[in-house]
Amino acid sequence: MTLAVVVPVFNEAAGIRPTLAALARQRDADFDVYFVDNTSTDDSVAIIESYAQPRWHIVPEPVKGTGAAADTGMRAAIADGATLLARTDADCIPRDDWTAAIRSSLTTRGLRLVGGKLVPRRDEGLSATTRMLLRGAVHLAEAFGRIRKANRGGDYLGPYLMAAGCNVGITAELYEAAGGFPRTRIEDLHEDRALVNAVRTITPAYARRRDVVVYGSSRRVSAWGLKNTLLWYKDHAYRPEHVDIR
Repeated sequence: MTLAVVVPVFNEAAGIRPTLAALARQRDADFDVYFVDNTSTDDSVAIIESYAQPRWHIVPEPVKGTGAAADTGMRAAIADGATLLARTDADCIPRDDWTAAIRSSLTTRGLRLVGGKLVPRRDEGLSATTRMLLRGAVHLAEAFGRIRKANRGGDYLGPYLMAAGCNVGITAELYEAAGGFPRTRIEDLHEDRALVNAVRTITPAYARRRDVVVYGSSRRVSAWGLKNTLLWYKDHAYRPEHVDIR
């Protein structure tokens, strides 16, 4: 089963190196990476190229938005023969066994989509208390998602799952059947939630896996505060002037 990892990139030169290093040291190294450059104006592409990994590809996407960029990467990987797909983001650090855990989830555990465990990074200056509160808020958000009306209904074949776009794996055939990530701006729609809800109308073969671990950036929390960040993820109830936090 051929695995591909997709990473949307927009002006990440200042912080992308830890992500590149984490991908380079994966224990299961049998995968391709598709970095989708979303019209960066900094040195993001040059930094990626400096790592010179033979199975790393850079794909341009002029339509700005994580949904459009992620979808372009996924479809480029499928066109090249990938049957298993994973996504993380350019400000995240996958644990060293991340690709191995994604592959195992999608090949030996009967899952067609897997959402992983998201842990706040420890190198961004957040206190231990704030990181703990953030992890608790993630669990609370998923619990709320399970009871909200928009995520319930007879068309769904299983319960709501909050699978963050920076830590998700899916089979290529299911990705295409579900329509892929909506090609939308980040200001308009949470594309990861839309994909999961589309999957829920097709199959119950999806789950959270605690062994699929990514250390995620908390830079929005640092810029906006915890309350506003949670409101942002709750249907963009908080709308700052600039959403691209760098």
